[in-house]
This record gives sequence, C-alpha cells and structure tokens, in this order.
Amino acid sequence: MHNTTEQYTRVIEKSREIFAKKTKDYGTAWRILRTSSLTDQIFIKAQRIRTIQETGTNKVGESIEDEFIAIVNYCVMALIQVDKGNELSIDLTAMEALELYDHYIDAAMQLMEKKNHDYGEAWRDMRISSLTDMILMKILRVKQIEDNSGKTIISEGIDANYYDMLNYAVFALIHIGEQKND
Repeated sequence: MHNTTEQYTRVIEKSREIFAKKTKDYGTAWRILRTSSLTDQIFIKAQRIRTIQETGTNKVGESIEDEFIAIVNYCVMALIQVDKGNELSIDLTAMEALELYDHYIDAAMQLMEKKNHDYGEAWRDMRISSLTDMILMKILRVKQIEDNSGKTIISEGIDANYYDMLNYAVFALIHIGEQKND
C-alpha cells in the first residue's frame, strides 16, 4: 500500500535540501528572473528529460531525477515571482527564501491531496513519459498566457499551471523512487 503523503514529503525533503544548498552557493540570484525566464528554464529541463526518454542517451550526465528536482524548484521560484514579484528584495536571506519555499510547497501539497482524492490517484497508472508530456503541455499553456499579458478568458491562471507542473514532477520522482526499489 502506498502512502502518497509520505512519498511526497520525502521527495520534497530532497528537493528542499538542494534548493537550500544552491541558495547558499548562489544566493537568490534567481529573483532577477522574470517569470517568463523561469518558464523557459522549466521548458529546458522538461525538454531534456523528453529527449533522454526518447533517445535513451544522456550525454550531459545529470540524471532525469535531477532534472525533475530542478523542475520542482524552478516551479517554486516561479510561484514566488508570480505572487511576490517586486514586493520582495532581490537579495532575500537564505532563511527568507526557505520560508517562502515552504509556504508554496505546503500549498502545492494541499492541492495535490485534494486532486489526488478527486482523481483517485490516477497518476499512479501514468507513465513517467506521460508526466513529462503533461509538464511540457502546461509550459506551453503558461507561455500562451504570458503572451496574453497574463490574462485568461476561462482557464486557470499561470500559478495553477506552475502548481500542476510541480506536482507532476513530484509524481515522476515518486515513480522513479519506486522503480529503484523494485
């Protein structure tokens, strides 16, 4: 029997640890990025995952797992930028950055639990490649919304798409972890 909340928490702990270490190394230089640049960073990571999945070749050496973790972390950065934008200093302290990280991860986890209930954990029957494709589709949606100056007529906003991408990446990481344990 799977405990999604426990698995989700373990994935996030690893992602948060990497975020914290990179914040010590680089500070919060990512704060200078516009959300469109963060969208493009997520696109690069997802496209690399898809290329490796399709070709079976990884010449750079960073694992697909590392790329999904990067997607989780870039999504958090994007959510911070969308929500806080110019309200925050470019130079957040490491503690401030981690507090914001935790805030958006908590919101993502709550959303996951609600959707997981309603969808009956359908993601468990999805392939990792399908989760990659869903992330790429959400990126294209975000780019379209960005090209429309952030306006939508009937659809969810940019933040909802970042939350979905974050959760799809976590689901892929859970699948990868389960495959390693088999």
